[in-house]
Amino acid sequence: MHGKEILHKMKVKAGLSTCLPDTGKGKGKASKNISHGYHLMKGKSNHAMEDYVVSDFRQVESKELGLFAIFDGHLGHEVANYLQTHLFDSILKQPDFWADTEAAIRRAYHTTDKVILEKALALGKGGSTAVTAILNGQTLVVANVGDSRAVICKKGKAEQLSVDHEPNREKRLIESRGGFVSNIPGDVPRVDGQLAVARAFGDKSLKIHLSSEPDVRVETINEESEFIILASDGIWKVMSNQEAVDSIKNIKDAQSAAKHLIDEALNRNSKDDISCIVVKLQ
Repeated sequence: MHGKEILHKMKVKAGLSTCLPDTGKGKGKASKNISHGYHLMKGKSNHAMEDYVVSDFRQVESKELGLFAIFDGHLGHEVANYLQTHLFDSILKQPDFWADTEAAIRRAYHTTDKVILEKALALGKGGSTAVTAILNGQTLVVANVGDSRAVICKKGKAEQLSVDHEPNREKRLIESRGGFVSNIPGDVPRVDGQLAVARAFGDKSLKIHLSSEPDVRVETINEESEFIILASDGIWKVMSNQEAVDSIKNIKDAQSAAKHLIDEALNRNSKDDISCIVVKLQ
C-alpha cells in the first residue's frame, strides 16, 4: 500500500475525508489476471475538485465483484461525493441484483436520485454525471447518465460502452417536458441555457426537464477483451475513443495507463477536472 493511501485511510477513520486519494491501484483476489488503476487531476477552475471515483473489488456473498465508477460533479462536489459513497450500495441491495442486474441498476439509479433530490438542502443545487461498471466474472454491466464515458479495447479497437447524453441528442424529450436547449454560438448546447448534459443526478431546479434514466449495456468479456477505460469528459473533449486506446495499449500497469491518459489530455489543453480508471483484463 502506498503512503498516500495509508494517510487517506487514517483520515477516513478520523472522519476527515470521504474521497479517494488522487491515484491508486489494485487487483482482485479471485480475478488475479485483472488489475485496475485510477488517477485524478484537478482542472484550472477556481472551485474545488468535483470528480470522484470508485475503483475496487468487493466480496459480495460468495462472489468477487469489480466495482468501478466515475462521478463528475457540477455546481459543487456534494452530489458526486454522495454517489461515490452510496450508489453501489444501493445497486447491490436490490433484491433482484443477481437475477436481473440491469433492472436492479435502473431502479437503484432512480431511487438514489430521489434521495439526492430530497437532500437538496444539504447536498446543494448541483448534480453529477455517472458511469458505473460492474464486473462479475465474464460479465460486464455498464450504466451511465451524462457524458462520463466507458470504452473497451478489443484486439486494439476501441468500442464505446456508454451513451453521451448531450442536450441536442435529447432535444425532443427535453422540449416535451417544457424545457429548451440553447445553441449559442461559441458555447456548447445547454438544457435551459444552463446544463451541458441532458441526464444527471441531482440538479433539483432543472429536474423537471432532466432525466436520471441510465443507459445500460451488458458486455461479455472474452479473450479479445484487453482493457476498459472509464473517464470524465475532460479526456473525451480532447481525445477520440481510439486515440485514448492507442495511447495506453502498450502500458502494462493500469495506474500508469490512467495517469498517462490524463497527462495526454493536459497536453491537449484540457482545462476540466479529469478522472480516469483503467481496468486491465489480461
